[in-house]
Amino acid sequence: MSPRSEFNGSIRKLVVAFDIGTTFSGISYSVLDPGQTPEIKGEEVDSDSKIPTIIYYDDNGSVCAVGAEAVQEGIDGVAENEGWTKADWFKLHLRPKIPTTALTVRHIPPLPPNKTALEVFADFLRYLNQCTRSYILETHANGSGLWESVEQQIAYVLTHPNGWEGAQQSEMRKAAVIAGLVPDTEEGRSRVSFVTEGEASLHYCIQRGLMSETVKDGDGVLIVDAGGGTIDISGYRQISNQSFEEMATPECHFQGSIFVTNRAREFLEDLLRGSRFFKEVDLITKRFDNKTKLGFRDMDPPHFLQFTSVREFDPKLNIRSGQLKLMGSDVASFFEPSVACIVKAVAQQRAASETNISTVFLVGGFAASDWLFSRVKGTLELLGINFCRPDNRINSKAVADGAIFHFLDHFVGAHMSKFTYGAKVNILYDPGIYEHLARSSTIFTHLDGTRRLPGAFSEILQKNTRVSQGDEFRKDYSTSSRSPSKLSSVTFDLYCARADAGNLTEWFDEDPEIYLKLCTIEADMTSVCHLLPPRRSRKRGKIYYTMNYSIILFFGMTELSAQIAWMENGVEKRSPARVVYDPPQ
Repeated sequence: MSPRSEFNGSIRKLVVAFDIGTTFSGISYSVLDPGQTPEIKGEEVDSDSKIPTIIYYDDNGSVCAVGAEAVQEGIDGVAENEGWTKADWFKLHLRPKIPTTALTVRHIPPLPPNKTALEVFADFLRYLNQCTRSYILETHANGSGLWESVEQQIAYVLTHPNGWEGAQQSEMRKAAVIAGLVPDTEEGRSRVSFVTEGEASLHYCIQRGLMSETVKDGDGVLIVDAGGGTIDISGYRQISNQSFEEMATPECHFQGSIFVTNRAREFLEDLLRGSRFFKEVDLITKRFDNKTKLGFRDMDPPHFLQFTSVREFDPKLNIRSGQLKLMGSDVASFFEPSVACIVKAVAQQRAASETNISTVFLVGGFAASDWLFSRVKGTLELLGINFCRPDNRINSKAVADGAIFHFLDHFVGAHMSKFTYGAKVNILYDPGIYEHLARSSTIFTHLDGTRRLPGAFSEILQKNTRVSQGDEFRKDYSTSSRSPSKLSSVTFDLYCARADAGNLTEWFDEDPEIYLKLCTIEADMTSVCHLLPPRRSRKRGKIYYTMNYSIILFFGMTELSAQIAWMENGVEKRSPARVVYDPPQ
């Protein structure tokens, strides 16, 4: 690809990317100097590019150990003696709470007492920012001067799984404010942006030259980001040397490496239940996670986990000399749901795309598993797909580096809408329509005197629509009141329908589980409401006022944004609208 352009800003800036993973996290940053080509830094910010996503708290909720220090030798004993509580896998507590994930994530460890996921996330962000500051101060010439010159305008890029939405982004931005990364102002909040892990991984692969080696113009490529908690699958079509677009709706599955460990734990619990060794399940699972899982390459030989004294024997449980023997076939079975998940997702992306998919890249921490790689590779190559993974020595920072590349380059020009978006509206009653007759018990009289039915779905954007940056999706609506002052603000609930367009119902109550409130859009109409002319009800003759407006949605960037439009003296006027998300339950 073409070399990156020089930074054309007028002052020095700093952009920092934090990839908070379920088990490990990464940091990357770039100092943007006017007239110079930006470079990516930060692979050794914490002496290891993989930073454990772990925090220990004391009884008062204070952080006692975090990151690398939380996995030091002997820390478990210290934590037990001091009464500390461990917070790990806490990222998954921010996930969208939808029915399809309930069973999969049942083994997520609980949060520490009196701590919310938002607070723990903020504590870890604060730690990552301190690591970044310390690294810059220690490694850059005049590091303190550099940090002081950019500290008040640092741009932060936070990554998240493909399946996360605006509500999760909103919580992450709140965490950044709580952590002190940015002030709680409009300008401060605007310095926090987001990118999906799939799209960050694409940018990483582009900048590493992997696309030019394997993908031709017009061909499709899939990015499989296999992490600790999720496996994200994203499909892109190359339009030109520096332009890509999504081919199909990205996917997110809770089948990352921690679920391999969970399946091993369930196997061990079943095996050892009722024996004197059952109390050792935690220790054996930890030994499996730290050694066997990553080193597993062959299902033929057995694998041994040392967990107790060499004098311990129980042949019925495959325990000899204090070692538990696991058959290779059993270990392989722990991986199989994750393998099957990737293969199925690749097949679904191919089926949903009209573009030939020639290459699949496997990135992320779970990609280091040779067994996962070889199992998926063997299946996909039978389908004529080139399946490869970048150098594992740098793969652990693929998402963090890719987030910086995304901030600088923005190679993806179009995305696919993940859901059908719309609103709950009241519609005119038509006795000639059978469905309306069946709902006649819900009829109400509008202020204008017409009879209406509540609870209809008004579509704004259909699922699997290709959306480019700047594309507008709009729909006309109205709201009425007997007093114009009550129309000084517009509050509009936006819903997403988690079903294909052909399976949607016209009415919310016909299948309420597929319609979920996404956010509320708010707009200040104080300057408009006093201009509204009075109207008179056709039947009762009473005065009322109506605000006619259009909701305009922009989906092309990584975050939803909105505007409200109205007509004033024959001219369309517009104003920004505020997008408000309810806190995750």
